[in-house]
Amino acid sequence: MTRLLFVFVLLAAPILAANSAPVHGLGQEKAASIYQCPMHPWIKSDHPGKCTVCGMDLVAASTLATQPSDGDASTISLSSSSVSVIGVKTSVVARQPLSRSLRVSGRIEDDDTRHRILSARVPGRIEKLFINFVGAPVVAGAPLATLWSPDLLTAQRVLVERVRGGDIAFSASEQAAAREQLQQLGFTGSDIAELEKTLRPSATFTLRAPVDGVVVAKSAYEGQYVQVSDRLFELADFSQMWFVFDAYPQDLPWLHVGQAVELTTRAVPGEVISSTIEFIDPNLDDLKQTARVRAVLPNPHYSVAGEAHFLPHRVLAEGRVLIETPAVLAAPRSAVLDPGSGPVAYVEVGESRYEQRQLKLGCHGDALVEVLSGLHEGERVVTEGNLLIDAQAQLNREAAGHAHAMSAGPAHAAPVAAAASSTSEDSMDAFTRLANVAIDAADALASDDYARYQKIFPELTGAAQGLDLPKLELGSSLKTARRSFEPWSTAVADLLKPHRSHLGLKIFQCPMTPVLGKGRWVQRNLPLKNPFFGSAMPDCGDEIR
Repeated sequence: MTRLLFVFVLLAAPILAANSAPVHGLGQEKAASIYQCPMHPWIKSDHPGKCTVCGMDLVAASTLATQPSDGDASTISLSSSSVSVIGVKTSVVARQPLSRSLRVSGRIEDDDTRHRILSARVPGRIEKLFINFVGAPVVAGAPLATLWSPDLLTAQRVLVERVRGGDIAFSASEQAAAREQLQQLGFTGSDIAELEKTLRPSATFTLRAPVDGVVVAKSAYEGQYVQVSDRLFELADFSQMWFVFDAYPQDLPWLHVGQAVELTTRAVPGEVISSTIEFIDPNLDDLKQTARVRAVLPNPHYSVAGEAHFLPHRVLAEGRVLIETPAVLAAPRSAVLDPGSGPVAYVEVGESRYEQRQLKLGCHGDALVEVLSGLHEGERVVTEGNLLIDAQAQLNREAAGHAHAMSAGPAHAAPVAAAASSTSEDSMDAFTRLANVAIDAADALASDDYARYQKIFPELTGAAQGLDLPKLELGSSLKTARRSFEPWSTAVADLLKPHRSHLGLKIFQCPMTPVLGKGRWVQRNLPLKNPFFGSAMPDCGDEIR
């Protein structure tokens, strides 16, 4: 965003600076013969020339945009030609519903409420398998495996004995207890009735499918010994499937049960399958911070032409949730800018006049955004050209800041403003002079040449005069000179850093300097030459990009 804004400022500032009408405020000045830098508007001259900071051509300004009495530079006035050139368009803020298409990714799973796990109820050995592979379809009551179990044989003999003894030998409760014991071991009502009829107990038992479905897991093999609760088979009912996807916290306010979902999958190419949201899990995943949402799908899916398409288990699918909210105060998303200090928009407050508003936003739709504060119904916001208007507003604020710093006097002015506020070439040459002498001094120290540094020292103090830099002392040796030079050089590097590209500088930093720990210095050419250690560690450091 910052890089785009810089490009817009670079391209649009000359147009805006040349055509902007005066902003209402105190002390409006006629400036028919005033020229200013588009990038550094505090650089002004009464004749054409070059900016002493960046080298750009100074642009003629029909009038100087002065600031309002309260110091606010957020209201921009443009001439009609500027509005036409930058293509300003506006839209009305109104109460209207927000619409959004939420795209999600998920999988088609089996209906978890119809999933069955078949476990061994008695210890024994698997004698025969009727289902030998995963994916086999089964119907309710179909045999899955034959299990041999002595415990099962004993329980059958108990029931047979009590049936033969009748009511005289055994009470009704004792006979019922024998039946319940067999039911706990897996016998069905028909199995018990058959045993009471034949009175022939058997050591083998046939495990049958309790429901229709498909085998999705198998842990049983012929000849395998099993214990109680060992898993043998897993069955899933594929007649109804779930489309399950993850929803992020920012999406949850948009979702509710009953919303329409359209999904597509490569397993059914060309088909759009419609469903509705059936459930939203209120528990978020700890790691992913997402909530699971599901929609129910009939299986198979029938196309418009009546063709049946079977939905495979665990296949990936893409979904689109169609969302529309009740009417809220909304503005176009293109009207909202975020320069880093929070969302803003520009409101048309008069003929070619635009005011910046700080916004508090709610939900974001595809084309509109909910406005909680900052705008009022019926106002017109800028939807196109607002980046250029914001660029001019930033220039105005920067110019106002420099003007305020200069009017506060030398004791309160910032170093850059003090060096750059003059309109003369000689005053701005202070940057170049400071850079040149700092480079020469750093080279002398890097070369262990204390005598040359002594000769340069008066130029160092002269170039630093009037700037807020640390005190610099000559010292009596290379060691003491370097200790004083390190914080001074670091402050100079930080001062010149915004202008290094225009001054042709390179800034280097050493991560182990004796005073600051991270001392910096300026050079123009490679290789780097460390002034804080000299020949002891001449190449210690890295260039700051």
